[in-house]
Amino acid sequence: MSIVLENLERLKEAAKLENISDEHMLVLQNPAQVSYAELSVGGRQLPAWRIIYNRALGPGKGGIRFHPEVSEDEVQSLAFWMSLKNSLADIPYGGAKGGVKFNPKDSSPEELEEISRAYARAFSDKLGQDKDIPAPDVYTNGQIMSYILDEFEKIKGAHEPGMITGKPIELGGIALRGDATAQGGYLVTKEMIKKFLSGKSSAKIAVQGYGNAGLFMAEKLAADGHLIVAASDSKGGVYNENGLDVAALSAWKNSGKSIYEFAGGKAISNSELLELSVDILVLAALENQITEENAARVVAPCIVELANGPINLVADRILAEKKTVVVPDILANSGGVIVSYFEWAQNRTGQILDEDYLKNLLDKKMQSGWQRVIAKFEEKSGKITLRQAAYIIAIKRILAAEKYRGRIK
Repeated sequence: MSIVLENLERLKEAAKLENISDEHMLVLQNPAQVSYAELSVGGRQLPAWRIIYNRALGPGKGGIRFHPEVSEDEVQSLAFWMSLKNSLADIPYGGAKGGVKFNPKDSSPEELEEISRAYARAFSDKLGQDKDIPAPDVYTNGQIMSYILDEFEKIKGAHEPGMITGKPIELGGIALRGDATAQGGYLVTKEMIKKFLSGKSSAKIAVQGYGNAGLFMAEKLAADGHLIVAASDSKGGVYNENGLDVAALSAWKNSGKSIYEFAGGKAISNSELLELSVDILVLAALENQITEENAARVVAPCIVELANGPINLVADRILAEKKTVVVPDILANSGGVIVSYFEWAQNRTGQILDEDYLKNLLDKKMQSGWQRVIAKFEEKSGKITLRQAAYIIAIKRILAAEKYRGRIK
């Protein structure tokens, strides 16, 4: 089943649980805008997309990824998740996503710049601070955002820093953005430990995906006294039942070396990491890491989705039957888009807010999101999953906006 069809099934599940009518659900079953282009760069034709799934709550908001497996199905699914994530976070955005299908690891810095600028040219009429606001995603970063901003402003003949987030500070970015996704995930993980692991002080944790978010998340949890017993990147992982030296592992990873070569533990595969006997499994890599093929072998009682869509629909149902607690992506990784909202708001108003104030605001918004999801979960006597609770809350806010706009009755 495609990711798009899986999303529709999850929508139907949530609608049924809350008695939402089929008529109302129709507005959430198709994207609002699908834009496609082929970028001509260095003799190559690179497929590229920008998709807005829903904009009832505000302009589109979502990242741009550079990856050889990018497809329209994937971008549409990610835009769908962004719609729900932004709604659940209670920020004034719809959901969007973009991508270019190529392998950035095989491209020079000059080619990456040209691809970024070509993307801005291809979609310049679709983007803007009041239309659709991109951000970094897989294999894109602040430098890529800078190229897109510069090209967009050349086309428009005016400064518009609010058209994109995740920028360097010098171009209107915000320092908090660097580890915002990890910070948000860390905050809800602490709440999950209190609620579902009796406040355990030294939980054993495995982190799949030791990139930016996974690395920062591991460092924060280790600083609290939890044991990071396993970690991995795309090439493989490392395991030490007594706990890895997280500071040394992070330094190793940041030096450009592969995790599985780290001397502080036993080399393992990504699939082995997923099946370790740990208290918490942090999924910070890509989509579809836990499927019907391996879900029954996953023994961790708690899972945190720091990546988008790491558990497919069938696996979700298997884990629910096992009473596995899954903190869903639209809650766990929403710290990044919340801080992107802070950046966008500053760019729009010109008012620069104190970083400590923004950190506290991020904490409050993550706590608020967690409490709303738990309240819905408990309202249903724990007979639904945390994902279903989050979907219900997000869907109902979007539908309320659609109703006020007169699009549904």
